Amino acid sequence: MAKLGASPVSLPGGQIYENLVSGAVDATEWVGPYNDYFMKFYEAAKFYYYPGMHEPGSQLCMGMNASWWGSLSATDQAMIEAACNEENARQMAETNANNGVYLSRLINDHGVELRRFSDEIYDSFGEAAEEVFEETREHSPLAAKIHDSFASARADIGRWMALADTAYTQQRNRVLGIEV
Repeated sequence: MAKLGASPVSLPGGQIYENLVSGAVDATEWVGPYNDYFMKFYEAAKFYYYPGMHEPGSQLCMGMNASWWGSLSATDQAMIEAACNEENARQMAETNANNGVYLSRLINDHGVELRRFSDEIYDSFGEAAEEVFEETREHSPLAAKIHDSFASARADIGRWMALADTAYTQQRNRVLGIEV
């Protein structure tokens, strides 16, 4: 966002609302309508822009010291991995199940206006992201290797999602008359 002229700040979640209300920040990107509703962002932010440049959703991760991880038994590692996978799946299912309901509440109960980012703005997001990706690649050979692997996987997954998820959702919504 800084590459686009914004002055991004990182705030603890509990401080976002007070900074929005006071005008110290002009906007926020949080989780989605379900979580945003309970943070009461609608009291200060009356526009809800979509699609987010990071959508369709977040994935959780857990990090730890490699030597500690290596000291665990295979069974303990498998239990931690299973718990992390389960939490990630439950979090995504819970958010997907609730985001539509709470988006309606934001719009209908609190007067939030839904606005779509224009293609021009989205193209700017893409150009800025490419600059960041290039800076990331230049950081080190390991960073370049990780980014290149990510970009290749993103392209493969993106091609499939365009055929499966995106095309299906657009057709289903058209047939059922589901609109934003």
